[in-house]
Amino acid sequence: MMKTANGPFPMETIYTWQSIDENHTRMTLRNIGNPNGFNKIMSLFIAPMMRKANMKDLKKIKSILEQE
Repeated sequence: MMKTANGPFPMETIYTWQSIDENHTRMTLRNIGNPNGFNKIMSLFIAPMMRKANMKDLKKIKSILEQE
């Protein structure tokens, strides 16, 4: 788990790892934040950008882990 008070609003990121079988692991990433005021409006625009950045990072991690 990772928490931050910096940025547009305080946020918590939770990583969960689950073994699927001998060769596969599922990683779940969950971001939780509680924007207020102006940041609540901005969160409508920030959320899709965060999802895109997270997917990019996860694809890079996957490619690194799967290199032989």
